[in-house]
Formats: sequence, C-alpha cells, structure tokens
Amino acid sequence: MVNLHELLERTSRTFALAIPVLQEPLRRHVGLAYLLFRIADTLEDATSWSQAERVEALGDFASLLRAPLAGGRRELAERWIEGPPCPHAGYLGLLRALPQVLDALVEMPHATREIVTSHLLRTVHGMVAFVQRGRADGSLALSDEADLLDYCYVVAGIVGEMLTEMFLEAEPVLGSHSGPLRRTARQFGEGLQLVNILRDAGEDAQAGRVYIGRGVARPQVMARARRDLREAEAYVETLRQAGASREILAFCLIPLRLASATLLAVDQDGPGAKVSRAAVGRIIASVNVEVAEEAITA
Repeated sequence: MVNLHELLERTSRTFALAIPVLQEPLRRHVGLAYLLFRIADTLEDATSWSQAERVEALGDFASLLRAPLAGGRRELAERWIEGPPCPHAGYLGLLRALPQVLDALVEMPHATREIVTSHLLRTVHGMVAFVQRGRADGSLALSDEADLLDYCYVVAGIVGEMLTEMFLEAEPVLGSHSGPLRRTARQFGEGLQLVNILRDAGEDAQAGRVYIGRGVARPQVMARARRDLREAEAYVETLRQAGASREILAFCLIPLRLASATLLAVDQDGPGAKVSRAAVGRIIASVNVEVAEEAITA
C-alpha cells in the first residue's frame, strides 16, 4: 500500500500540515485526491517539456483516470521519469509511484472515487486547454483578470468544489447548508491560488509562466485575493453553522490562515516573501485552540 503521508510531505508545503488533522477515512481520501491533483500540476508545469509533451502527458493521465487498472501504467511512469518534467525530487517520486496511487484510487468507495475522478478530469481538461494556448516551448502568458480567474478556477476552484462534495458525503449533517457551501467553494480555492501566484510571480516568470499579464495591475490581484479570502472565511463560518466536525474546520482554517499571513508578507516584502517556520507553528497552534474552544462551547 502506498504511503500517502510520506508522499504528501515530499510534495506539499501546506496541505501536508492540514490533511493529517482529518479523521479516517476522509484523511486518506483527501490525501489521495491531493496527490492526484499534484500529478496533474506536475505534468502541466513541466518546465523541461514542450507544449506537445505536456498535452500528451495530460491526455495519458486522463485516460488512466478513466481506467486506472489499465495496462501500461508502470511504463508510462517510467517514460515520464526517463525524460523528467522537472528537477523536483518529491514530484518525480510521486510520478514513480503512479501505479500505486492509481491502485489506491480504485480502493476508494465508488461514490468517493466518482467525486475525485470527475473533478480531476475537469481540471486536466482545463489544463490541456491552457497549455495549448501557450507557445511550443511550453511557456504561457495570461492576458487579463478574467483569464487569470479562469485559470485559477481550473487549477484550484475545482479543488474547492471537490472538497465540498467530499465533506458533504463524509458528514451528512452538512447537507442542510449545501447550497451556501457550494456557492462559495470556488472562491475558497481561488483565493489560495491567487496568493500562490502573487508569492511565486518571480519564480514562475523564470519558468516561462506569466499569470499576472500586462492587462492586470498587481494591486488589482491583491484586492481580489483579499476578497476571496474573506469569502473563504464565510465558507468556514457556514461549515460551523452546519455543524461540521472540528477536524474539517481545522483542515480548512490552516491553509486559509497561512494564505492570509502569506498575502500580508507579500504585500509588505514583494514576491518571494514567505511565512517563517515559527509563524507557521503559531498559526497552527492558534487554529487548534480555536476549534477546540468551539467544540467545548458547542
């Protein structure tokens, strides 16, 4: 059986901190979903591959998602590693574990697997469309705010929608608030992605990815990110009102509070600014206290 936690620690900066607070089986299901989306991200962002190679790899991945037990999985993973898409050891290790990750997907309950697969396929198809709009060398430059938000929806807004469906399945009590949760799920994911884009703008530009195009003012993106993070806080408040478990609340609050702290750092110090390890520890401790106090007063 694939060690999901080990793969998470090697491939995630934020969700490796948040996913372990969930209870089983949701912890394993969300962890596996993250790893599958990370595979898609790695194929889309493949700095060593051309546009055609990225499109082909994403298409092959989509085919495997539809038939995860199909033959050729190991050979495909080996081919990706032989001509690696990037130098990141954690991402390459995840690609190498592709057959085991797909096995774990098959072991999911059918309804959960359908949630994960359907949302992931939408993301992969959207990624293909954006890659095809780029240049032959794989570089991409978005044009305006609408373009940026469309991209954020493909790579993160859909993740927010998927997580919401997983929460609703795991905790039926949330069904009474399903409408408001579904309406704000997109903004939750979008806000986190916009913060990442603002933070990594310099690094992305060096890799040929320009997400904040000439038609977009950086303060405009900062304002949109702040608005989305406020919507994300409202999303968590809806979860509270619906009676969500403290584990789901903590899972949502950890990346949200880390994103808010990162946005403040980027606003003060510019792209590349990061939240210190000590500050991360304080944020997680604060979230734990918050949800614990709420459980006591509930």
